[in-house]
Amino acid sequence: MVSLQEQFLKAGLVDQKKAKKVHQDKSQQKKAARRAGEPLVDEARQAALEAQQKQRDAVRELNAKRDAQARAKAIQAQIVQMVQQSRQGRGGGDIAYNFTFGTKIERIHVSAAVRSQLAAGQLVIVRLGEATELVPKVVADKIAERDPSVVVRVKKPEARPDEDDPYADYKIPDDLMW
Repeated sequence: MVSLQEQFLKAGLVDQKKAKKVHQDKSQQKKAARRAGEPLVDEARQAALEAQQKQRDAVRELNAKRDAQARAKAIQAQIVQMVQQSRQGRGGGDIAYNFTFGTKIERIHVSAAVRSQLAAGQLVIVRLGEATELVPKVVADKIAERDPSVVVRVKKPEARPDEDDPYADYKIPDDLMW
């Protein structure tokens, strides 16, 4: 391969003195840049480094996403295990116990003893997919730490009602059947 400078010399466009002068100027510029502390920038190398950095960032992001999915899967497995180990029977009763899950009103049939435990807060309803289970309050609190959306919380009535409430004198019992 013949350099561009040599081609210009052969064509007669540039003489030997001008070519030597250009070469000297170029080397002086490099020396001045080194003295000033400016690193010589190789554009191709810089682009390659940026591409590597982008690739590393993409790999980190993908790994973080996989880790988050693995943690979520592990938490769900823990919840299922806790529910299976500590679920309580419904007592085989025929009393309907209504509760709200999300925006729907759901119903389970329990015995009178289980209904009183639910009303007292000793048992808590947990919803895994389509399955509804009863677990002790201690276990439900541990489940709620991991995923509060599966635990059905029964809302207690407010301690002080509104001043303008016409039904303020009529208290609603905790075990009201509706």
